[in-house]
Amino acid sequence: MKKKKLALHWQILIALIFAVIYGILFPNKYLISTISYEKIIKEEQSEKLSSNTLQYIENLIGNPAVDKSEIINYIEKNSNVKLSESQKQIILEHSKYNPPIKFVSWLGIIFLKALKMLIVPLILMSIISGIANIGSAGNLGRLGLKTFLYYLLTSTVAIITGLFFVNVLKPGIGIDKSYGNNIQIPETSTHSLSDTLLNIIPENIFKAFSENQMLSVIFFSILFGFFITRINTKSRIFLTDFFNASFEVMMKITMFIILFTPIGVFGLVSKVVADQSGELTSFFSMLGLYTITVLSALLFHALVILPIFLKFIAKVNPWAHLRAMRTALLTAFSTSSSGATLSLTMESVENNSGVSNKISGFTLPLGATINMDGTALYEAIAAIFIAQAYGFDLGIAEQIIIVVTALLVSIGAAGIPMAGLFMITIILSAVDLPLAGIALILPVDRILDMFRTSVNVWSDSCGAVIIAKSEGEKLKV
Repeated sequence: MKKKKLALHWQILIALIFAVIYGILFPNKYLISTISYEKIIKEEQSEKLSSNTLQYIENLIGNPAVDKSEIINYIEKNSNVKLSESQKQIILEHSKYNPPIKFVSWLGIIFLKALKMLIVPLILMSIISGIANIGSAGNLGRLGLKTFLYYLLTSTVAIITGLFFVNVLKPGIGIDKSYGNNIQIPETSTHSLSDTLLNIIPENIFKAFSENQMLSVIFFSILFGFFITRINTKSRIFLTDFFNASFEVMMKITMFIILFTPIGVFGLVSKVVADQSGELTSFFSMLGLYTITVLSALLFHALVILPIFLKFIAKVNPWAHLRAMRTALLTAFSTSSSGATLSLTMESVENNSGVSNKISGFTLPLGATINMDGTALYEAIAAIFIAQAYGFDLGIAEQIIIVVTALLVSIGAAGIPMAGLFMITIILSAVDLPLAGIALILPVDRILDMFRTSVNVWSDSCGAVIIAKSEGEKLKV
């Protein structure tokens, strides 16, 4: 009798559980070695470190590994200097010592690199193939209009949901702002929405490929796919068959990489837990209500709002579709990247839910780039939370500005490093809130990012199903 193999989503869930346990068992320690000391000296910012401080850092060479607080306290106490947050980060980053985590974290790095390797060729092949199979410009226009209307509607509903929860629960009222002063706010590159929209048209498409400029890749793919339908029959058939075959190859590669998902998830999550362990308890005690507010709003949008769309617009079973998406959602949670999860999302939507490549190849790459329900919801909550913490009473007009701004920058943030942080700076500036308030939410941002990314991917998949059903496709859910 053939032994039944454990389903992949169960393998991923088990890997997640073991990763959390492993990360808790092996939290980060800090140790000054000759190599780490040389790296600290080479840092430009280390010029701000006094010779006395450097001397006491050097004295730690050869000492056993200690906790974060111990190494900083020793240096500050003996050198009689209060280190700035940036100086602490330099010392801690180069003295991090965790052999058990280093032993497994490379698995996650390789897995994530493999997923990211697929993004550009998968988007290119899937969109060109999908549009070439759509046929006419009328069909493409209809499909594009439905896709954008869905993204606009669900993102708006998500933002309003976030505002409802944050206004009812009021997590920022009475919070201690003093600990935020000890947290360094990372610098972000500032690109306006107009710049982002202008950059959709690439000057060099190969540069766009190499730099993962997703909106440019999508724009070029749409143009290429559309004009395949406008050439002579012989060439059109040849190119359509070529890109269809290329897409099939990409999906075969995807299926191969999927086999290693549990191993990759273990490596990624164990490192996150090890990095955060020892701090989360204190952070959650201070930001507990904020965390509950964000998670409640995300769950409500994911498990109530989007299933209503599926049930009453697409007339499909939302829970059957949720089961079909288990692997992709768990991977999105682990990687915190809807782009890196795109290949798994497409595989789940097509093979499990029954959506054709014609629909998924167009809607999902676009969704992974510009449709961020979870992120837009999160940013709206974060803005109101910061306003509450600093005692600002935002009226209806200001909250409408937050809705519109969050909606616009959720599109404009595509392809920008630290997109969530970029978005919140724009929203705070739009309603004249202090940017220093970002420090209040940074401690739990990495954990909440995992949840909001899962909601982003779930919304993309729901959109593909709804649009496929509106096009008359017969689905498996």
